[in-house]
Amino acid sequence: MAQIIMFAVLSVVILGAALLSVMTNRIMRAATALLFVLFGVAGLYFLLDYTFLGAVQISIYAGGITMVYVFAIHLVNKQTLQGLSERWLGKRTILAAALALIGLVVVVAIFLKNQLLNAVVASTTSAELPMEKIGTTLMSGDKYGYVLPFEFISLFLLACIIGGLVILNKTKKGEAE
Repeated sequence: MAQIIMFAVLSVVILGAALLSVMTNRIMRAATALLFVLFGVAGLYFLLDYTFLGAVQISIYAGGITMVYVFAIHLVNKQTLQGLSERWLGKRTILAAALALIGLVVVVAIFLKNQLLNAVVASTTSAELPMEKIGTTLMSGDKYGYVLPFEFISLFLLACIIGGLVILNKTKKGEAE
């Protein structure tokens, strides 16, 4: 019963912080709400007794990635961020809602077609995966390994940091003239 209550609390925290992250107009509040989402996901890992994944979630995502976001936010000046803001009115809102609905329909259709939900429920009730299997899958370069996506994410974050430095350099040159 305590696990169900903790799951409910963590779910409310995650959903509330995710909504706040998307709905707020202030970018630092969005980054802070994202931090709470990542801590909530780490709490779910700890609740499932995946302590290694929970620790990784806190140290890498909540600690490292959020700090990279905050660093990038502070690196870009206020005038650049104000130029990026845009009003959502009329047709764009309807188009965005239609695209989101189409995406939801596609995901549900794939779940139903592949009976993925039944397979997940059956696999979780029959046996647990050992940590060695999870670690091998995460760090392998095979067909279903995750090392290549992790490398792409690290290159993407590096490109974001370099792009922020280039923007900062251009604005400083523009201010000096």
